[in-house]
Order: sequence, then C-alpha cells, then structure tokens
Amino acid sequence: MLSEQEVLDEEERLRKCVRTLPDDKRLAFHKQAEKQLKDPDTYATLNYIFIAGLHHFYLGKWIRGLLNICIFLAGVVLLFTPLAILGILLIVFISIIELYALFRSQIIVQAHNNLLMDKIYREIIKNKNTR
Repeated sequence: MLSEQEVLDEEERLRKCVRTLPDDKRLAFHKQAEKQLKDPDTYATLNYIFIAGLHHFYLGKWIRGLLNICIFLAGVVLLFTPLAILGILLIVFISIIELYALFRSQIIVQAHNNLLMDKIYREIIKNKNTR
C-alpha cells in the first residue's frame, strides 16, 4: 500500500520528467494523458453508489471488479435462503473493504494516474529515441 507522500513524490518526479521533453513531445504527452487520466471524484461516486465493484471497472481492474460484484451478489442471494446470516456477513465484509477504498479514493486514483503517466512518458521517450 502506497503512502500519500510516496504518491505525491512520484507525481512530482513525473512532472519534472515531462518538463524536460521538447515542446512537441510534451504536447503529445499532455494530449494522451488528458484522454487516459481518471477523475478521483468519479471513482469515489462509483464507490459511493454502493454497487460493489463499479469503481474498479473505472480504473480497468476487471478481475477485482468482477470479484467484488460476485461476492456482493452472492451475499444478496443468500439473504433469501436459510443462510441469510452468511449473506449479511458477505455484504458487510465487502462493504468494509469498499469503505476503505472510498476514503482513500484520491490516493488510489492518483497512484493509478501516476502509472498511466509513467507509461505514456516511456512511450514518448521510446518514440523519441527511434526517430
């Protein structure tokens, strides 16, 4: 788990690297980044809606999103069986995990965006070196 300071330091490092790019490459970086970067408020809203897992899909984490939805739906289905207590426990379990993600949404999305920016920067540098 990344600390807030580590995420901020990585973002600053990436910003410094981008500033060293020539103007055309910097423009290309910003155009690509604008298309791909995610908004922390959208992530938090999708988490807040409480349909477990939607915010993971927003960040492209399909397996984790599917796992969360499956656990949540299993809990809901179990509510209508003799195993209702197990259903409640599953819903509470997934809710606790999702609440943690909700409270850390800014850092989670910022870390995700840092990875995207690093990937874009590396592609720009690679293209710069091959031309």
